[in-house]
Amino acid sequence: MERSLTHLLSDVHFPGGRMAFVVGPRQVGKTTLAREMLRARGSSDLYRTWDDLAWRRAFVRDPYGFVDAYRPRTPGRRPLVGLDEIHKHPRWKTYVKGLWDTRHDRVDVLVTGSGRLDVYQRGGDSLLGRYHQYRLHPFSVREATDPASPPAQYDPDETLARMLEAAGPPTRRARGAFEALLRWGGFPEPFVRQDARLLRQWHRERRDLLVREDLRDLTRVQLLSHVEELAELLVLRSGALLSYNSLREDLQVALESVRSWIAQLQRLCFVYLVRPFAGRIARALRREPKLYLWDWSEVTDEAARFENLVASHLLKWCHFTQDWGHVPLDLYFVRDKEKREVDFLVTRERRPWLLIETKLAATTTPPALHWFAQRLGVRHKMLVVANLREPGTAGDVRVLDAPSLLSCLPV
Repeated sequence: MERSLTHLLSDVHFPGGRMAFVVGPRQVGKTTLAREMLRARGSSDLYRTWDDLAWRRAFVRDPYGFVDAYRPRTPGRRPLVGLDEIHKHPRWKTYVKGLWDTRHDRVDVLVTGSGRLDVYQRGGDSLLGRYHQYRLHPFSVREATDPASPPAQYDPDETLARMLEAAGPPTRRARGAFEALLRWGGFPEPFVRQDARLLRQWHRERRDLLVREDLRDLTRVQLLSHVEELAELLVLRSGALLSYNSLREDLQVALESVRSWIAQLQRLCFVYLVRPFAGRIARALRREPKLYLWDWSEVTDEAARFENLVASHLLKWCHFTQDWGHVPLDLYFVRDKEKREVDFLVTRERRPWLLIETKLAATTTPPALHWFAQRLGVRHKMLVVANLREPGTAGDVRVLDAPSLLSCLPV
């Protein structure tokens, strides 16, 4: 399937003359994206992965030999070099810098890697000014139905206007994409194949790769069985406030161990955290984040899975604005000590902009939407329902079915 990032890289990024780094969860489609882009350029022979032992042997003798020996099959078309998992090389920054500094007049360079690539970049970036980094997310409703949709020039007000104007039932295509994503998740293999047995196998194998390979390679964690147990507990806590102390008690380990393990699972794109927004709200929750999974298909509770799906779509929207230099959006939630809560707050340039509450079925408008909107000065309030008979407006709250809202997003 096509990916939105493919069009953005081809049409917007590479004409700007820098390398592209693409990071994201394991098995989200980074290698497939790279191979497809190289094939479209007619330079499939310029794909290399550090996992290829034969190339690593040739690398010792002539690190850039495969680039120098390449002869374009289509004269006038600029070749694209694809480097996958190159961050596993101890001096990968020096290698990539040398490739770009000496050969950028002849080739474009695409570097892909798992969430670890972002970790390995830290600590004095010798590549500064030579690349932009982009995050590849799982499929969304918009990407599944219209992958070429993100424009080169983008304004969040256009998305908001589409949301406010959305009326009537969603298209059959949007509804089908939403239901498939809710059931199978947004990772390419299970989403495309839609097989329950394969999905269960895929969950187990991905978890093993993350914990027993990636986490072991990235850190010196010895108690992998405890981390596996932690991962199981986190799946059950999707959409809930994250209590490190509660997890510590369940696992019978030190509090700092729990904090460290969750931080590593964030870096490896197993979970992500949404922080509370306090602003000027009296008695607002300020510290405890909410936890969500990158693969929401692991969540068994239907309401929690739906909330996780919406959170992932909104996070993808925010990351799109940040990665591509548009007006920056950020994702939060709001809650106070009286337990009033709204699921999501989208800020625009750090100012409250849009409040969104999610429900599985149509209900009355939550009072917390009005309460927080008044105190935060937010004009735009939305209730997003998974199974909605008739979209409309309840007072000044826009009531939308989920497929319609999610198909309004740019990615």
